[in-house]
Amino acid sequence: MRPMTAWQLKKLSQFNGPTGPVITCVMDGVGLGKQDESDAVFLARTPNLNWLQKNALYTQLNAHGVAVGMPTNADMGNSEVGHNALGAGRIYDQGAKLVQEAINDGSIYKSEAWKLTTARAREGATLHFIGLLSDGNVHSNIGHLKAMLQQADAEGVQKVRIHVLLDGRDVHETSGLIYVDDLEALLNAINTKGRDYRIASGGGRMKVTMDRYEAEWHMVETGWRTHVKGEGRGFASTREAVETFRAESPGIGDQNLPPFVIKKDGNAVGPIQDGDAVILFNFRGDRAIEITQAFEQETFDKFERGPKPKVLYAGMMQYDGDLKLPHLFLVTPPHISESAGEFLARNGVSQLAISETQKYGHVTYFWNGNRSGKFDDKSETYIEIPSDTLPFEERPWMKAAEITDRLIAELTTMKYKAARLNYANGDMVGHTGHLEAAILAVEAVDLELGRLMRFTERAKGILIVTADHGNADEMYDHNKDGSIAKDEAGKFKVKTSHTLNKVPFIIYAPGIDVLKFDTKLEKPGLGNYAATAFNLLGYEAPADHLPSLLAF
Repeated sequence: MRPMTAWQLKKLSQFNGPTGPVITCVMDGVGLGKQDESDAVFLARTPNLNWLQKNALYTQLNAHGVAVGMPTNADMGNSEVGHNALGAGRIYDQGAKLVQEAINDGSIYKSEAWKLTTARAREGATLHFIGLLSDGNVHSNIGHLKAMLQQADAEGVQKVRIHVLLDGRDVHETSGLIYVDDLEALLNAINTKGRDYRIASGGGRMKVTMDRYEAEWHMVETGWRTHVKGEGRGFASTREAVETFRAESPGIGDQNLPPFVIKKDGNAVGPIQDGDAVILFNFRGDRAIEITQAFEQETFDKFERGPKPKVLYAGMMQYDGDLKLPHLFLVTPPHISESAGEFLARNGVSQLAISETQKYGHVTYFWNGNRSGKFDDKSETYIEIPSDTLPFEERPWMKAAEITDRLIAELTTMKYKAARLNYANGDMVGHTGHLEAAILAVEAVDLELGRLMRFTERAKGILIVTADHGNADEMYDHNKDGSIAKDEAGKFKVKTSHTLNKVPFIIYAPGIDVLKFDTKLEKPGLGNYAATAFNLLGYEAPADHLPSLLAF
């Protein structure tokens, strides 16, 4: 930890900052696509964004792969790592990379969590794995699960049950059976040795278990009944469940599949019982915290758990370092300290952070380096606008207007020097796969950009506009030659995952003409934002931060 004197930010000699606030607007999921029929950002009517790109300071940033701490440039960015990078001003190896390295070097199997859970299983208990079954590498990776299953077998674990959450969001919307068949093939091979490894339950990630920010606790309750109690509609196999649901609801994506329980002779094959061990193999925290609370908290009032089984519970990582959730974890998460928000708080710079529920944690928890709470209660204000609970494609405008209303009301008080907000529309509606809704979502954000621009001019401030990753910019898959991919019926293949596209970075500073970008900076990314924001506030950036995008 740096000494108190080292927290002091130095004033820039070339620029003192604006009279009004520096406002950072994150257009979640609004990247720079191919400007074709798949690109909802291009297809949308966006007069304000278009004007800014032509008349304000404009450049493009990398928001995926190694630029945000992912293993390779083939890995998509996501809201968690994007906001980590924005707030930290440096690049940290993220969950996917840390877990893979721990598996490669074997350190994951030397962790206390692994030793305790497998030891209990060798004593006759069942070892359960719960998590998202795909290779999206955003919340989890099936490769991590398969490696742990093979290691459990090698260490003599006799009985394993797996509770699979089907993706269709970070991967193709109906690719679930590819991962199911892959997993079943491994389980069959292990079971030829006399083991008892089976899938026990599951469901779509947006219906079961993986809620975040306490938006829909009933999802977690559904997961609890499904995984723990073994209650729900029964099937002989996961494939049978998926095929049945698809036949009953044509066009349904994997993320929205109902819960299911694998049963034999009418009985669930793998409810979680007293004495068992449980590993949640998701590495990302936002959608892992609530189910972790259900397992670990003795005092719990979010739903009626019934008799709580006494289990040994571990997470792939610790999902909340401040709340110590969970107590046991396999891989140490990135330690992100000395974030931009902490520097500003220690220098008395008043800050406002605001978004709706779906992205509130991103402008607070993730922005602050996976840290709950504020750095300084006196100088910081965090505001959450409750999100709608209806499907996002039915409300593509989401809470963009309400966020702007409250933001402007707060900033009009002149209490804040720095503000950050997130419009969730491009990401949350983009994930639905509905092109028309995504176009409306982008247009709703653009409408609010116009309001922010007008307020910035009145307040004599500066507006930064960027995104954390792409999503709405690519609503259909593409072939290697760049053409839009089609299915067997000749229809465009819907894409619900994030993209590998760059994101816009805009500085709108009406009346200020001393600002210009550093054209010599190579491969700028989201991590360069923090130093840039310090400069716009009139400060030099800390020496260990990535360089500013600005040249002085």
